[in-house]
Amino acid sequence: MSTAPLAHTDVIVLDYLAALWAQSDELSPQLRDELMTTVADYIQARRMAAAPLEDAAAIVQRLGPPESLVEAARRGQMPPHIRLPALIPPPPLPRPAVAPVGYGQAAGGVAEYFAIGLLTAGALFLPVISPVGGMLMASASPHFTPAEKAAGWALTAGSTAAGVLLTLFIASLSDRAGAALLLVYVVLTAGAFAAGLTLLNALRRRQLGR
Repeated sequence: MSTAPLAHTDVIVLDYLAALWAQSDELSPQLRDELMTTVADYIQARRMAAAPLEDAAAIVQRLGPPESLVEAARRGQMPPHIRLPALIPPPPLPRPAVAPVGYGQAAGGVAEYFAIGLLTAGALFLPVISPVGGMLMASASPHFTPAEKAAGWALTAGSTAAGVLLTLFIASLSDRAGAALLLVYVVLTAGAFAAGLTLLNALRRRQLGR
């Protein structure tokens, strides 16, 4: 048994170990050594923990009376509170800092640029359907902030709503239906195109580290 970490002038701890040694004289030599070593390791761990317990009286109080430890050892049940390595709980690990969205990440992958393509070129061929699909993909991407996603949805939904209202209005103007349909087409695609450019600029800013 090694008591090197103990201060030789610490009378309380030394008296406790002496009392434990005296109480355990009826144990087998192997069990006695195991008990003394376990208690000494407990005291050492308390003194060397991240938040050391300097009060010797508090240390022996947590150990309990020597006769209780001896009786537990005689029954083959070493008290669990003095066993290592679960004796001293390790200090909590620092929580990793959460980087802002896009910080330290790639500027975007295939999915992000495909979503932008659906909002811009796709909107020219499939107004409403293609932009909605593009925004769904963009919403699932970690490379766009919530504000950027909200702006994209606002532009896309706004142009769709304006196109629907304009269509209902033009339905009553049968004499100018041709020119009116072109206007509806422009309104339906303009918002989606603007949303695509907004998301594209966001990726470019991150690529440049701004």
